[in-house]
Amino acid sequence: MTIPETAPTPMEKVLTERTQAERTTAGGTRVPASPPVPARRRRKSRLPARRALIYGVLTVAVTATLLPFVWMLLGAFKTQGELLRRPITWWPEQPTLENFVLWFTELNIGTFYLNSIVVAVFTVLGNLLFCSMVGYALAKMDFPGKRFLFLLVMVMLMVPGVVTFVPLFVLISKLGMVSTYPALILPFLAAPMGVFLMRQFIAGIPDSLIEAARIDGAGELRTFLRIVMPLCGPPLATLGILTFLGSWNNFLWPLVVAQTEEMYTLPVALSLYSTGQNATEYGLLLAGSVLVITPILLLFVALQRYFIQGVAATGIK
Repeated sequence: MTIPETAPTPMEKVLTERTQAERTTAGGTRVPASPPVPARRRRKSRLPARRALIYGVLTVAVTATLLPFVWMLLGAFKTQGELLRRPITWWPEQPTLENFVLWFTELNIGTFYLNSIVVAVFTVLGNLLFCSMVGYALAKMDFPGKRFLFLLVMVMLMVPGVVTFVPLFVLISKLGMVSTYPALILPFLAAPMGVFLMRQFIAGIPDSLIEAARIDGAGELRTFLRIVMPLCGPPLATLGILTFLGSWNNFLWPLVVAQTEEMYTLPVALSLYSTGQNATEYGLLLAGSVLVITPILLLFVALQRYFIQGVAATGIK
């Protein structure tokens, strides 16, 4: 009577495969094969290499980004002869403050700083007020033509500023405001980008808060100032930084409108005084560039947390 063979269990299959995988050396010593490496362990072993590659790429990108700023900062302390020398030298051989002294003594940079600060501050304040008011109306109020107005704002986002440059200058000239602060400020008091940013954020505020304020008898202005504005810290900071950056670096409009030296802003003065007809004073240009970008860097460092929050909350890409 024969005994029927039973199928091996899964554990027996594993033991049989390991037994067959064992190798015998020439001396008769049996060396078991190494067990297979789990997939999770293999993935973990790849992580350090992938992370090192990512860090390497980011390091190269950051270095390429910071390199021009480092060259600008070091070049501001060089003489004209050293800047024109070939091969170039990174560290100044004879550091000098002459370029900065010229800006503060002969070129009256204090006036240009004052003009830029006045224009930037009033432009930022106007955008924070008017863009938030228009954004609140488009997000939480119902009135005829609301969709058309929002569509008009979106269309204005796609219109280049150069298209309206000439008509805007003709209007400012007809009003007799050339070479004045209003000519530098009024055309930029409300930007379509600011309206869109504030509208996107305010639309995410729960309607129950607005309705509760209206039920309690608060008007639209009080609801806007007491309920909506305290919740708009991140987008207001984002809008303030972007507006300040655009106003501080604006060059073409102040160059055309500010036709007297007393109304020059920093970018205009930097372009006119560092570039001559025969040669460019590179040391003066680099020193002026350092003076121009310093306030922007300080502002961004102070408000970078709110800027990141505002970008994330409004979905700006």
